[in-house]
Formats: sequence, C-alpha cells, structure tokens
Amino acid sequence: MSERKVLNKYIPPDFDPSKIPRLRLGKNRQIKVRLMSPFSMRCSTCGQWIGKGTKFNARKEPVEGEKFHSIQVFRFYIRCQRCAAEITFKTDPENNNYLAEKGAQRNFEPWREEKELNEKMQKEKEEEEEDDPIKALENRTEQSRREMEIMDTLDEIRLLNARGERVASSGDAMKETVEAKKEAEQYLIDEDERLAKEAFSTIGGRRIKRAREEDAVERENGIKQAVTSNKMSTKKPDALSRALLGVKNVRKKSALPEKEENKKSPEATMTTLSGMLGAYASDSD
Repeated sequence: MSERKVLNKYIPPDFDPSKIPRLRLGKNRQIKVRLMSPFSMRCSTCGQWIGKGTKFNARKEPVEGEKFHSIQVFRFYIRCQRCAAEITFKTDPENNNYLAEKGAQRNFEPWREEKELNEKMQKEKEEEEEDDPIKALENRTEQSRREMEIMDTLDEIRLLNARGERVASSGDAMKETVEAKKEAEQYLIDEDERLAKEAFSTIGGRRIKRAREEDAVERENGIKQAVTSNKMSTKKPDALSRALLGVKNVRKKSALPEKEENKKSPEATMTTLSGMLGAYASDSD
C-alpha cells in the first residue's frame, strides 16, 4: 500500500505540459460556497420550515444588469432539506438585507413593517391636523424651527470649511515667505564670499596667503636672539679679557680731599654767627 501523504510524484519521460488543455472559466460562472440562511423562510413546495442560520451548500452567481450605486447584486441557489426543491434569494444593498426570490416565502420582512408604520404615523398626523388647526400650526412652527436649525448648522459648517481654507492658504503664504527669506540669506552669504575672494586675491588671480603661526614664531625667535646678542656686545669686559687685550686698569681719583678742603673750621663758623647777631642788634636800636 502506498503512502497517503506523498511529497514526490512520478513524471513520465514523455510528459509534455503544453498538451494539457487550459481551463477557460466564464466571467459570470457559478461558484460553490458554504453559507447559512440569512432569514427564516418556508418552502413553497412542501411547507418545510427553514430557520435562520441553517447551513447549506449553495451556488453563487452575479445578477446581470442589477447594481445599486456600483454595488453588484448576487444570487444564491439552495435546496430544501425535505423535498430538495430549489430555492433562490439575492442580496438587497438598498435595504442592507436579502430578498427571497423563488421557491420559498420569507416569514418576516422588517423594512415592510417599518414602511407600514411610517405610513400609519403620517396618516394619523394628517387626520389630527385636519381636526385641530392649532395643532397644525404648532406642527408647521416646529417644522420651520427644525429647518432653521438645519440651515444654521449648514452655515456653521460652511464657515468652518472656509476658515480651514484660509488657514491652509495662509500656511502656504507663510511657507513661501520663509523660503524667500532663506533664499535672501543664501544670496547675502554668497555675495559675502564673493567679496571676500575678491579682497584676498591679486590681479593675477592668486589668493594672498595669510602668515602662518610657524613663521610668526620664527620671527619672534629671531628678535630674541638679536636682543640677546646686543646685550652681550654692550656688557663690560672682565679682567681676563682686558689682560688678554692689553688694557690697563685706570682708577678714578677720589674726591675726598676736595671735600675736606671745602669743609670750614668750627671757629670760623662761630665768628660768622657772632657778626650776624651784632648786626641784628644795631638795626633794632
């Protein structure tokens, strides 16, 4: 017995895949699907009750020429569980529901009840207005008030939309202003660079190079060496160098004797003072 789950399959040596006929499927072909009944129904042939949510193997196909606002309508085929009669129903996008088409009758249709209820309420309202004119006036006043509220709401929505458009336009204007400012700044920067290039370039087009730090340091070292050599040349020669050069030491004469000669004796000083006092006394008499 061979394996149930095989991975490798035998391909004969004379196999030609081009001879395999291609399967051409129709555009509006029927597709087999598994579904549940969307509503409760009763078979028209045998009267079998089919509840909502009963599972069926069905066939689905698109309905030709039926669309609701570009929404395609589909038809489904099922068979009754008891008599195997064919039952068909299709989608109803307008009411967001399904329609029983053939072979069965729907037990309850909610949109029909809603429609009947609306018609009944409208009829009662008209009869009440005919009997009571004050009630009719109140109803018209209420209706006009609702219309005014709706118009005010629409005006507010229009104002909000216009404000949003203005904000969007102002945002675009601000963006354009910022871009223009950036372009102006870039133009000024380019102009400064151009002027700087012109200022630091010669007639021949060469750029003037700035003095490097190494050249400045070399100049400072040269100045220091020149100052040091000048100091060394102005320094007095020592005794050994003078002896080698044959220069004799010449001492200066002391000025002490002159000072001693210039000094007066104490006796002369006293005589001078007594003369001065005597002259002072004679002047006072």
